[in-house]
Amino acid sequence: MNSPQFVSSRRMSVYDPIHQINMWGEGFKSNGNLSASMTLIDEADLKFDSSQSEDASHSILGTSNKYDQEASRPIDKIQRRLAQNREAARKSRLRKKAYVQQLESSRLKLVQLEQELERVRQQGMYMGGGLDSNNMCFVGPMNSAFEMEYGHWVDEQNRQITEMRIALNAHISDIELRILVDGMMNHYTEIYRMKSAAAKADVFYVMSGMWKTTAERFFLWIGGFRPSELLKILGPMIEPLTEQQRLDIDNLGQSCQQAEDALSQGMEKLRQTLADSVAAGQFMEGTYVPQMASAMERLDALVSFVNQADHLRQETLQQMSRILTIRQSARCLLALGEYFQRLRALSSLWSNRPREPA
Repeated sequence: MNSPQFVSSRRMSVYDPIHQINMWGEGFKSNGNLSASMTLIDEADLKFDSSQSEDASHSILGTSNKYDQEASRPIDKIQRRLAQNREAARKSRLRKKAYVQQLESSRLKLVQLEQELERVRQQGMYMGGGLDSNNMCFVGPMNSAFEMEYGHWVDEQNRQITEMRIALNAHISDIELRILVDGMMNHYTEIYRMKSAAAKADVFYVMSGMWKTTAERFFLWIGGFRPSELLKILGPMIEPLTEQQRLDIDNLGQSCQQAEDALSQGMEKLRQTLADSVAAGQFMEGTYVPQMASAMERLDALVSFVNQADHLRQETLQQMSRILTIRQSARCLLALGEYFQRLRALSSLWSNRPREPA
């Protein structure tokens, strides 16, 4: 059984509101000031409430900031990654552009070297034929690019000639044959487009025919072949012809001859005009800028003559395809292609002929 003292001690250890009020009352009596005591209580309570509010506020703000940081962290990471990807793509584009420019520059240099080597190989004695080699080597980047394109054009023409020969021997249908004829016609249109661009860059180069073989240059007329001469050559190769076809081809030949004469007369007048422009003024004065300016103004007419001559050649081929049947047109184009092959073969044989020692 517990002693009274022990019970009393246990009771004191338990919170007793009556006892707490009595203690506050005695405190009020001893202090003698109820207001001051209430102030102390209020301040204590306020301090307690304020500290709890601040702790709660800090806890809430801390949790909110933590959530905001965690939410914004993936967005920042994605933005940094996108920025890094954009920068890497920009550097990749710059490297690719520099690489392409380097390749293009190397290609042009290689083409120029190949063309110069090919010219020396094919023309042999021409380099030492009384002309100053420093003055005749005038192949620039634009002309080198044209000669490379023309080489591809000749390769494609040879392929089409072989295909056309096989097709005619196999007696394929007219529909299939027309596809081949249209392809060869379009191929000639392509060379005229290439020549027009080259003439704008260097009309003297196109007029000289340096992109052709020596035998082809022997028959050169304003940068190409004479349509009237080819009609005379091709006529017997496309027989049999009807009377109407012969009449139409004869009329076409006369029209070509008249157009060629008109262009030749115009070229002769232009040549004389250029000569007069260059020779104008007094010699031995050491200045001729005005004369060169006047001559330069007339060179555009020379480009126009080249384009007109090519237009006449193209129009002649188109008129022949209208006059002839599809099989006759195929034989005509085949004969035309083989004619130029023979001229190129003649040039190669002449360049590689055995020479007697000097």
